Parts: sequence; structure tokens; C-alpha cells
Amino acid sequence: MLTIGWTTTSSQAHAETLGRALVGVGLVACAQIDGPITSIYHWDEEVRTEAEWRLTVKFLAEHGAAIEKRLRQLHSYENPQWVTVKADYVAEKYLSWAKANSSSLSF
Repeated sequence: MLTIGWTTTSSQAHAETLGRALVGVGLVACAQIDGPITSIYHWDEEVRTEAEWRLTVKFLAEHGAAIEKRLRQLHSYENPQWVTVKADYVAEKYLSWAKANSSSLSF
């Protein structure tokens, strides 16, 4: 089944770098960038407001751990967001495309 995950970054360029790195090695079938978005959060005992870019990726569940590991290696944040959800339904033709564009290699 298809899984959808997302993280945020401080720039569109960094989001694109992460997306290309994940798509390039076949860990994800697709990466999409939204932004800027406004994030409000606690960090270092302060409430902060920052412009960020959201990177959403679509991938096969078996790649989840490898994607998280790669994001931790490449991400500029000390504690990057990484949230995933399983898709309840995926059109068969799109799922076939995602499977064909995701590597079955071990990472």
C-alpha cells in the first residue's frame, strides 16, 4: 500500500534538494513542495513563527525506515518533522505507477 509522509524545511531550495535525493534513489515515487507555509511552534522555550516549505512524499511502506534515516542525514533541522499516514485508497493505475517508480533495492 502507498504511504504519504511529510516534513518541513526552511527553504524551497532545501525542500527540492531533499525531494530530488529521495526520488533519485527510488525511495519515493513522488515528492511535492508546498509553501511558503507559516509554522508556529515551541523551540528553546520560545514560541516561534517561521516561514517553511512542506515536502510531501509518496512511497511504499517498506521504504519508510530508509526514508527517515536519509532525511535525518540530509535535513538541516536538528529535529526534523517526519509524519506518515497510510493511504486508505489509491487508484490502481496510480499505485502501479508508484510501484514501478520505487526501487526494491535494500537501502
